Amino acid sequence: MSLSASNAMTIVATAAALSLPISFCRSTKLSTKKGVKGGFRVFAVFGEQSEIEKKNAWSTLFDVEDPRSKFPQTKGKFLDANLALEVARYDIQYCDWRARQDVLTIMLLHEKVVDVLNPLARDYKSIGTIKKELAELQEELGQAHRQVHISEARVSTALDKLAYMEELVNDKLLQDRATTYSEEASPSPSTSTQSLDTVKRRLPRKGLNISGPVQPYHPRLKNFWYPVAFSTDLKDDTMVPLDCFEEPWVLFRGKDGKPGCVQNTCAHRACPLDLGSVNEGRIQCPYHGWEYSTDGTCEKMPSTRLHKVKIKSLPCFEKDGMLWIWPGDGPPSATLPSLQPPSGFQIHAELVIELPVEHGLLLDNLLDLAHAPFTHTSTFAKGWSVPSFVKFLTPASGLQGYWDPYPIDMEFRPPCMVLSTIGISKPGKLEGQSTKQCTTHLHQLHVCLPSSRNKTRLLYRMSLDFAPVLKHIPFMNFLWRHFAEQVLNEDLRLVLGQQERMNKGANVWNWPVTYDKLGVRYRQWRDALERGEKQLPFSKSS
Repeated sequence: MSLSASNAMTIVATAAALSLPISFCRSTKLSTKKGVKGGFRVFAVFGEQSEIEKKNAWSTLFDVEDPRSKFPQTKGKFLDANLALEVARYDIQYCDWRARQDVLTIMLLHEKVVDVLNPLARDYKSIGTIKKELAELQEELGQAHRQVHISEARVSTALDKLAYMEELVNDKLLQDRATTYSEEASPSPSTSTQSLDTVKRRLPRKGLNISGPVQPYHPRLKNFWYPVAFSTDLKDDTMVPLDCFEEPWVLFRGKDGKPGCVQNTCAHRACPLDLGSVNEGRIQCPYHGWEYSTDGTCEKMPSTRLHKVKIKSLPCFEKDGMLWIWPGDGPPSATLPSLQPPSGFQIHAELVIELPVEHGLLLDNLLDLAHAPFTHTSTFAKGWSVPSFVKFLTPASGLQGYWDPYPIDMEFRPPCMVLSTIGISKPGKLEGQSTKQCTTHLHQLHVCLPSSRNKTRLLYRMSLDFAPVLKHIPFMNFLWRHFAEQVLNEDLRLVLGQQERMNKGANVWNWPVTYDKLGVRYRQWRDALERGEKQLPFSKSS
């Protein structure tokens, strides 16, 4: 699975579609040589620093060469990967230079205002003249501020473009298409000036194919540490039954208080062990009283001679308030991942919910925020406006990033975790903010454990960096569960419909678009893992 081929069209567009603006805003009338009528200069009485001294102080900030003269000459040529990245980088350089000029213009205009209002100048100018000059300066300042907003938009677009180019190069889409396209369409005078949209239409689309009944899970997907329960749910005398990769397991604590995970099936007559009890650190079968330790060894067989019997067990450890197991046949990795909330956050809710959907479809849903104003109109997205454009911005080789225009940071953590930090704002007022601009935040952890091909065990942890008093309100955990189930029910009816159609052959990833980036990357990572690639895409080591 890989990104759609239409994404690769951007690279083979003409230089005019990718390069710097051809026309620019008119240059300001303002000259750096200031003065007043009458042939002598007037300076504001705010210190002894002259204009020349000020210019020298600013030189390191504003003395940047105009990059347009060095821009690569690509008119009429289709771009390969390296040249496309070079074009995008020149976009960034131009935006930086343009922004510096805009700031300099505003600073000089403000100095001109100071000059006009200088008490020494009033002796040589009438009130009418001063009003006229101030009105002209106000108009020029307005134009300069508008130009700053244009530059901001250009910077945002250029950064998105650069990240997009790097992503395409990283995914090797350019190399996959370059030879075929050069044979099909050589850059003649009539085709080299085609628009980007025309070029996009000429190339086939390369999408994902997630269709048909869910296949048995690949063994490579099992060779990870999986969090399966919260520590608070496992007391010394209790058990936690669960399914993982279509096998039944049960958690309990041994005599030393450490957790163990054994097959939830008695070796004697296949009775579910979780129907029994925990006695002195051993789990007892309710049928004939056989007792097993945390490593699966049968230590008691009432009413008969003790035989050497052992049931299957899994490596099981406790960390960060969670219980982890290693269900794969490969050797467990030496370190367990950390899923602690960020510094300054306190955990307010930990919920476990069983859902009748395949875990990959649930991950697809959790990694998508663009659906919120359409799906969650009765819960957290009530009052949200529908943005004209939703983007997920991320490094070229990463599984994390942030949403625009929502103040939400998000990460997919292999093999099945989604972490998100949400900036709390007024309902319907999320646009235009980042998480750093918000003073209060909500942190979420979703663990989508693959119970079976059509069932997911969801672990949900919610943390806040404000309102610690909520932890001490009685029955608050029930309120959090009620709200979480409301949100999940809004998603569940849609994902169940997807699953039904997928099982009948429909492709649930038929037409990915820009805001699907993180979900697409999860599917590419999983596909590469199951194919046995040595270097997985988007990993930190790549």
